[in-house]
Amino acid sequence: MTGIELISELTCPQCGHKSSETMPTDNCQYYHECQNCGALLKPERGDCCVFCSYGTVPCPPVQKARMASRQRACCQ
Repeated sequence: MTGIELISELTCPQCGHKSSETMPTDNCQYYHECQNCGALLKPERGDCCVFCSYGTVPCPPVQKARMASRQRACCQ
């Protein structure tokens, strides 16, 4: 998977704790428990997963979709 980043730093919206996490490549991760305060992170409305809501890098499916749309736009 060339060009896809698999590590994202999640920031807990409750306590601000940051943790580097490896994202799954084949699906979106809907839940994540904060290692510091125990809060259960869920995606914000309109986002597909916790990485898209609270991470520094969006999930691999979103990255792939963005790459595909850029390729289509430059080739038209």
